[in-house]
Amino acid sequence: MSFDIRQLRYALAAADHGSFYRAARALDIEQSTLSRAILKLERSIGMPIFDRSRAGVTITLAGGSFLRSAKTMVATADKMVAMMRAAGQGRAGGLRLGHNSSVSAGNLRATLINWREAHPDVEIECVEADRSVLLAGLDTREIDIAILMGAAGHDGFRCEPLWSERMLVALPASHPLAERDVVHWTDLRGERFLLPAADPGPEIRDMALGRLAVSGSKPHIRMLQSSRETVLSVLGGSAVVSIVCEGSTGARYPDVVYRPIHGEQGPALTGYSGCWRDDNGNPALRRFLGFIKARYALSFDFSQQFQ
Repeated sequence: MSFDIRQLRYALAAADHGSFYRAARALDIEQSTLSRAILKLERSIGMPIFDRSRAGVTITLAGGSFLRSAKTMVATADKMVAMMRAAGQGRAGGLRLGHNSSVSAGNLRATLINWREAHPDVEIECVEADRSVLLAGLDTREIDIAILMGAAGHDGFRCEPLWSERMLVALPASHPLAERDVVHWTDLRGERFLLPAADPGPEIRDMALGRLAVSGSKPHIRMLQSSRETVLSVLGGSAVVSIVCEGSTGARYPDVVYRPIHGEQGPALTGYSGCWRDDNGNPALRRFLGFIKARYALSFDFSQQFQ
């Protein structure tokens, strides 16, 4: 048995219109073309679909059963074509995004939510890991784009700045600084800090060292082999503080409060960068880059990558 979707479409049109002539006009083809295609279909399945007469055509009993199945087959084929076309245009398919910071709040979370709303057919998978793991994932093509806290640069990858976010100090609710709306770097000199050894802990440690070191005296910073969630969970009721990026502030912990950090020039900020392979031809990545570029009014160009 051998037939094609075109023949099924012709037969369904003839059934809908009750006439080969009217079906051919609706499809904008010659009646002879439609008639030959349906006859070939009937020979392929070994039974007549239509009884022909001068008044038009009527569907046979066996033909009715066949056409019900044919309608499902055509609908499935149309859906497959639409999905393939959408994937080719980046409106469907998959996108694997790596990140090394929390997405409980901040720009990355908002970006992902808005992207999913605009592209519900694109399956996006988020991978949280340290910077080195994400860069290795880019190299092996296991992820399409890595969004990293801090400046990023790596030979062989395209890296562009995306946005900035505030840095905040996480304090026990009983800490004297918790009464303030804003905490300055100078207020934090002499405090003891807990940070996760995993990303983005080292990036935050380097920032704190640059802001808090004075007269050769380094701040007391302890790096724990624990997640950021564990670090924040043990702050309540303690005598230590931590520093987090804005993306971490959506999660709340008992007896822990967040306060924005300010320096001489205003709010303390950290940048985020996006890294991807120039030879990554995933259409969903192209649309995601265009989405970010428009959302944050960025100026980088990636058009040559997908030509």
